[in-house]
Amino acid sequence: MANDRNDPTGFETDIKPLFREIDRQSMLRHFDLWSYDDVSRHAEAILARLREGTMPCDGSWPQAQTDLFQRWAENGKPQ
Repeated sequence: MANDRNDPTGFETDIKPLFREIDRQSMLRHFDLWSYDDVSRHAEAILARLREGTMPCDGSWPQAQTDLFQRWAENGKPQ
């Protein structure tokens, strides 16, 4: 995917809501999925797990959600 700085996708409005409370709780020992800093820092690893279908732990996301996360990461991880 090409970078698109005009993409309005942001962490607070688009990415954070993708992670449910159960997802956050299961990952807290590693990092906080509701923290911009943590998700931004671990975006590459999170994206790899999303693509593999091993995250979240109870089943993979629909492709559109994984694509949204990938677009956010590739566009500079805007808040």
